[in-house]
Amino acid sequence: MKRIAIIGSGGSGKSTLAKELGQILNLPVYHLDALYWRAGWVPAPEHEWDLLMQELVLKEEWIIDGNYGGTMDIRLREADTIIFLDYPTCLSLFRALKRRIQYQGKTRPDMGEGCQEKIDYQFIKWIVNYRRDKRPGILKKLNKLTDKKEVYIFQSPRQLKNFLKQL
Repeated sequence: MKRIAIIGSGGSGKSTLAKELGQILNLPVYHLDALYWRAGWVPAPEHEWDLLMQELVLKEEWIIDGNYGGTMDIRLREADTIIFLDYPTCLSLFRALKRRIQYQGKTRPDMGEGCQEKIDYQFIKWIVNYRRDKRPGILKKLNKLTDKKEVYIFQSPRQLKNFLKQL
């Protein structure tokens, strides 16, 4: 496990897992939200973003958390390990709301500087529709990779906790 891609719905715990795995495995962690968003929630220019993804995945070791569908295939192709947090929608919504309260008026450590924690309609809609809209395509991609890479799909925090105990 030297190149780990972590994906899942908003609020599923991708950044928390990345940080924990980084400490356990002594690997560098890259939070895509922190790299993509500029102060005031301004997105990175597309050409810069694509170039950054190409550069990141060429490093020898990394943990990258985040979805960003336009560049997901790049990360999945170069990862040796893929972790999909396939949690129920209600859990992801609860965690996103809890995070919003926890970081009220602040910027999360895994977020771009100057991007205070917020929840808007679009984000909630994305979480609510994630299992219907994004999950099938992700599972299809992962199914094609299972013979070439270590693919872990966790459907509950307990499953993930047991996995982490084994590391």
